[in-house]
Amino acid sequence: MDKVLEKIYGMSDADCADCARHLMLGGGTRGGPMLVRGQGVRLYDRNGKDYIDCTSQSWAMYLGYAHPDINRVVAEQMERLSHVHQGFDTLPRFYLARELTRLAGGDLNRVSFTVGGGPALEAAMKIAYKNTQPSRDFICLYDSYHGTTLGTMGASWVSTRASGKLIGGSRYLGLTRPFVRVPNPYCYRCPLGLKRENCGLACARMLRLTLERGIAGNAAGFVMEPVQASGGQIIPPAEYFQEVRRICDDYKVPLIYDEIQTYGRIGRFFAHDHFGVRPDIIILGKGFGAGLPIAAVIVSDKLKGFEPDAEELHTFANTSVGQVAAAKLIDLLEGGVLENTRRVGAYLDQGLRRIQRDFPELGDIRQLGLHIGLELVKDPDSRTPAPEEAVRVRDAAMADGLILGMAGPRHQVLKIKPPLIVRQSECDEILDKFSRAMRAVWRK
Repeated sequence: MDKVLEKIYGMSDADCADCARHLMLGGGTRGGPMLVRGQGVRLYDRNGKDYIDCTSQSWAMYLGYAHPDINRVVAEQMERLSHVHQGFDTLPRFYLARELTRLAGGDLNRVSFTVGGGPALEAAMKIAYKNTQPSRDFICLYDSYHGTTLGTMGASWVSTRASGKLIGGSRYLGLTRPFVRVPNPYCYRCPLGLKRENCGLACARMLRLTLERGIAGNAAGFVMEPVQASGGQIIPPAEYFQEVRRICDDYKVPLIYDEIQTYGRIGRFFAHDHFGVRPDIIILGKGFGAGLPIAAVIVSDKLKGFEPDAEELHTFANTSVGQVAAAKLIDLLEGGVLENTRRVGAYLDQGLRRIQRDFPELGDIRQLGLHIGLELVKDPDSRTPAPEEAVRVRDAAMADGLILGMAGPRHQVLKIKPPLIVRQSECDEILDKFSRAMRAVWRK
């Protein structure tokens, strides 16, 4: 082991306590296990305890930990080239751009790479804005999450009272740009108090009314997650996408899909492969690089793109290591991982519905591939949220070696989003541990 790694992994508890004094966190909740290594879908703490990770570490580790194919291709590329200024052409960048347009299809034929999800959305906003003048306002959904950069924080629930109070994003309102919000298609808990069977897609109609009467000038763009993740794992009905596409076409508004968490995880490369409605711009991040930091923007030929005069310039926008990892991920997804995502996602859904029969407090199960949300309620009739119980279920699962996620503003929603390579036997373990955690909280 390298001597620096020896120093790092040889630190005592006292060393760690001392180091912690020097570290600031702008998000997340410290207090979980001290993680030291991972293998497959499992993480290990410094005491040797293992955990099945159903968060894929911020939903980024699509192939889990220490995947041999990713390790190999990254090591080989590191021997060739790593960082290159974006003004120089490289073969990995050329190849990955062509692969993404092949997969996206239609008129989504141009790609720009950047360093993370927030900057990717900012890049998409630049392109949308320059194509919609006169415009100023972007539109997003209730409870959306699109990042915490100064350009995107205004589109994220952390700037609102969605969690019940004002938190971090509200401290920077003087620096962030405002977004106009419209109701999200949260059919289980409709923000308009309607029922899906006779709502007439009122949430989509609100988008039309907002474009007509709620903003000045043109809308610069409509940004949406095809499946709202942090907002509660909300899967819109297919007809919602169809109506949104019609509205955006009527008002010549660029439709932007934030696919940072849906790319691959829903069992298809892109959301339009499942829902059948193609956007004008797609942004990618998180798991796109199989654990390496890289993001991308895919743009329709209908829109004027970037010009090479410092419109979009990032030091690490041409990371060839991230590009080969993303390209290898595509190869593995096409080679069976996407099929596995669909198959084991359906298997988990079936198992969770069996658990629901014993625990009606599991009020709603929202599953698409391995993009799974579980909404806990006091009882299924009133649908009263049960956030305290959900936290206790998460904590009981953690103690049993299962890491679950939680929705940002909706703490009654737990998330099961393991690496896409999870096996059926590991799904059985997830279901067993989740069932035990539910029993520990609801049937004591």
